[in-house]
Amino acid sequence: MLARIRQEIAAHGGWISFARYMELALQAYYGGTVAFDAEGDFVTAPELGSLFGRTLARQLAQLQPQSILEFGGGSGALAEVLLDELGCDYAILETSPTLRAKQQARLGKRARWIDSLPERFRGVMLANEVVDAMPVHVVSWTERGIVEGGLSENGWSDRPASGALLEAAKEIEVAPPYQSEINLAARAWIGSLAERLEQGAIFIIDYGFPRREYYHPQRASGTLMCHHRHRSHADVFNNPGGEDITAHVDFSALADVAAEAGLRILGYATQAQFLVNCGITEVLGEANVENALRYAPIAAEAQKLLSPAEMGELFKVFALGRGVAASLVGFSHGERSHTL
Repeated sequence: MLARIRQEIAAHGGWISFARYMELALQAYYGGTVAFDAEGDFVTAPELGSLFGRTLARQLAQLQPQSILEFGGGSGALAEVLLDELGCDYAILETSPTLRAKQQARLGKRARWIDSLPERFRGVMLANEVVDAMPVHVVSWTERGIVEGGLSENGWSDRPASGALLEAAKEIEVAPPYQSEINLAARAWIGSLAERLEQGAIFIIDYGFPRREYYHPQRASGTLMCHHRHRSHADVFNNPGGEDITAHVDFSALADVAAEAGLRILGYATQAQFLVNCGITEVLGEANVENALRYAPIAAEAQKLLSPAEMGELFKVFALGRGVAASLVGFSHGERSHTL
């Protein structure tokens, strides 16, 4: 991996952006033996059990989608539950050959796999913990101007920010010295989805904040984190290609791009509020409370999904749409799009 990074630096005149470094590192990571469970580096909501997927299915059922397109399907756990609950056409766009093989072994012919976005799409698009893994640019606001961080042959090196990155950085009001991230890839991705969505909804489930919280004065060193064996640290150069690298999501930036592209914000809420609105307590109640062996693991799953100390508050559900008139049940209470 280190040799690959050195080659990339040499091929680009002695410097690459952090975004390119992150892209290379994650390509290697997700091409390896990544797992989303107790044996891996982190666990996602669908891997905890079926409660998350069964509750999400209640929201999707309101939209009566003929097709679902999931981005980055993980082990296939979410797809498996949604197929059981909804039984509609299901496509997965997975860039990792390793994960695609796992999904195909789990789902067989129940789903189909695509290599690129369809030119036109009607239905529901899902992205659970996808945006946080998109490569971000590291930007520093300094007394001498706005600079972008990257790697040279001698290590970390700054260059003056330029182009779309500079324009995006100018819109963010922070007092130097301040360092954070800007995710241009996520903005472009939202634009691409908007171009192709004829009718339906996009659900983005991830950890992050509105812009005013993302670029808060107390968060002056950014949000970049690594995950390895269920432990987190901030040394993004510790083990390139051998561990996960993520950044929180700036949901305000996604909302701005979506609005410019003609999409309507259907809702924005914490994961806990969204799941409660969708009836997670009813799904939980379907378990036999008298059977402790069956109920206890499901209750523990609910605790992790809903607790403010776990996924409940940090994770958000953000929905965009075109041609969707109904008010979505998942945002019937505690909707927060006014904070974006």
